[in-house]
Amino acid sequence: KERALWQPGHARAEAILGYFWGESFSGTFGMATARISAYLPPDIDPTKAALAFGRRALPKLKEELQCPELLTQQRALMALCDLLHDPEKAYEAVALGFLDSLKTLLVHQDQTVRQKTTEALSVMALHSVGREGLIRSGVISALAGLLDDPVDICRKNTHQVFNMLAKLPEGAGGVLRAGLIPPLVLKLKTELDEIQELILDTLSNCLRVEVSEALAAGALTVLKEKLSHPSAAIRNKAAWVLLEISSHAEGKVAVCEEGAIPALVRLLEDTEPEVQVNSAGALMFAIVTPQGRTSAMAAEAIPPLLALVAEETSKARLNAIKALTLLAELPEGRSTLLEHRDTFQRCLHDPSEAVQRAAEIAIAVIDWKPFCSRDLS
Repeated sequence: KERALWQPGHARAEAILGYFWGESFSGTFGMATARISAYLPPDIDPTKAALAFGRRALPKLKEELQCPELLTQQRALMALCDLLHDPEKAYEAVALGFLDSLKTLLVHQDQTVRQKTTEALSVMALHSVGREGLIRSGVISALAGLLDDPVDICRKNTHQVFNMLAKLPEGAGGVLRAGLIPPLVLKLKTELDEIQELILDTLSNCLRVEVSEALAAGALTVLKEKLSHPSAAIRNKAAWVLLEISSHAEGKVAVCEEGAIPALVRLLEDTEPEVQVNSAGALMFAIVTPQGRTSAMAAEAIPPLLALVAEETSKARLNAIKALTLLAELPEGRSTLLEHRDTFQRCLHDPSEAVQRAAEIAIAVIDWKPFCSRDLS
């Protein structure tokens, strides 16, 4: 059989030799006539552009991105997405001005081009040099037009870029300057759950800087609804955004006025530890104001907070102790917590120094008594 394979005129033998020699053969080996081979190499993806060698690879891809032929652009983008995972290639791409070419392709009519363009940008955002380049080139404003893109993956890639850039102070400022906070808040009502998580991550980083736009856009109403979402990830991230809002003075007041404190108190008994941590943290910031403490007492926040403090393995222990310390400043809170002083005493032996210190402060506040002139006698 092996001999038969290599007999003259055998189709398989002709194909193999044609692949390696770049020719096709007909007839006998001695009477071969050369013609251009139509066989594709078996390991070549026809959807990717053939890369030029060495330093010429990225400049050649940049030329192909500007080619009017659709298939050439698609192949170039496929190859570019693979190359950009290498930080050195990402640095070279920024230096060669790829970002301007990609910005132009964001409005392309072909959905595959838009998908691979946003994917390329999201891959670049994974690298430090890529994030800096994206911020400098004004990609944030260019991506804003894709918030309503009919293709889900295009919108997801867009929000991944926003999320990565917002982790930098400059990126968060860029999102704010682009006026994206109101549309992002509105998208929380309609987007897919997976994209909602990305939006909440972006908002948490941006609202650490400034919250007035979000409050004016009705963010608290939307976030309050998300606290009861079936997805634990969305509940967790919504509580985290509320924590960031409550860290601002105007945010504390708005959280109380919107009635979000009872919803945060309910999350203290959530089955997910991370949800408990962030809801306790948001509550801790929100009840700094007298109105917040009154709302928390009305929502009966002390029992679930004490449960978190009593649980030695609770990740929310520190936040819960600090929240209870604030509630102990109210007479009714202090009288209730005096009965649970032993719970705080046990925290003095916690492995975490932060928990120990917070427990010491809580005990001092709980034990405090109003000064009276009769005490001097």
